[in-house]
Amino acid sequence: MPDTISDLIAALNRAGDRSSDFDLNPQVVVPAGRKLRPAGVLVPVLMTERTPQLILTKRSSALKHHPGQIAFPGGKQDEGDRNVAETALREAQEEIGLPPDLPRILGHLPTHETVTSFSMTPVVAVVEHPFDPVPEPGEVEEVFSVPLEHVLNPANYIVESRRWRGERRYYYTVPYGPYYIWGATARILRGLAARVSE
Repeated sequence: MPDTISDLIAALNRAGDRSSDFDLNPQVVVPAGRKLRPAGVLVPVLMTERTPQLILTKRSSALKHHPGQIAFPGGKQDEGDRNVAETALREAQEEIGLPPDLPRILGHLPTHETVTSFSMTPVVAVVEHPFDPVPEPGEVEEVFSVPLEHVLNPANYIVESRRWRGERRYYYTVPYGPYYIWGATARILRGLAARVSE
């Protein structure tokens, strides 16, 4: 497990470009002068006795944006948040009941721009003590975990596509069992996998 933490820290310290939902779709022209709203998401790695686990959520199907999708706990930065790390910790407490003093932050990944005009900062942290997840019923349908080694293996990623607003859009997926991890979540994890593999 110490190797996992040191590998993650080394990966986070490597230089790298920002990512976006448009990375696999260079034909998309984003509006000039668009205003991106800051957001923070937590990438929480639970350090279990067997193998480190990445904690993810399945969003409620009743939500207006991204219903039923797999996501990191997180959300938009509020005025009272001092930084995006505080945003990520606050949102993780609200969405999955993770005590804010439990995660140990290792660092940040470069920001990720979403099609919904957020500039999202992934905050990578390890959780070294178990906790009982409590999904927030209005936002989170399920809290689950995936072996970290699964999402850190670039060979597990697939590029798929679908038609969206009249155009074919391409995106990363990293399926695991019944969970279809795709979109921004998969793109951020693909970037982390690339950094760890360097």
